[in-house]
Amino acid sequence: MLSVASELTSEDLDLLFGALADSTRRGIIERLAVGEATVTELAAPFSISLPAISRHLKVLERASLITRSHEGRWRRARLSPTSLAGAATWLSLQERLWTERFDRLDEHLARLQPTTQTPTKTKRGTP
Repeated sequence: MLSVASELTSEDLDLLFGALADSTRRGIIERLAVGEATVTELAAPFSISLPAISRHLKVLERASLITRSHEGRWRRARLSPTSLAGAATWLSLQERLWTERFDRLDEHLARLQPTTQTPTKTKRGTP
C-alpha cells in the first residue's frame, strides 16, 4: 500500500505508475473524479467483462488510487486523491531537477563557445 507521506518509495512509485499505465484504469480514474460509482457503472463505457473491471479495480486499490466499500449487495469505488497528489509531487521534483540540470548545461555550453570576432577584410592581391 502507498503511504501518504511525501517521500514515496520505489515500490510505491512502481505500483502507482504501473496502475496509471493502462488506459482502462486511467478511464476509471477519470470517471471516479466525478464521484463514486459501482462496478457496473464503471464497466459501462468499456467493452470488457465485469470480472476484468474488478481486476482493474484491484490494481487501482493496491496502488491506493481508489478505495472500495460495500453498500448492501453493491460494491462502490471512490477516488483516493492523496496518491495522485504524491505522484504529482514526485513529478514536480523530477521536473525541477531536470530543469536545473539543463540550465547548468546551457551555462556550460555557453562558456565553451568562443567569443565571436568580426572578420577583418583584406584587399585582393595583397598578403
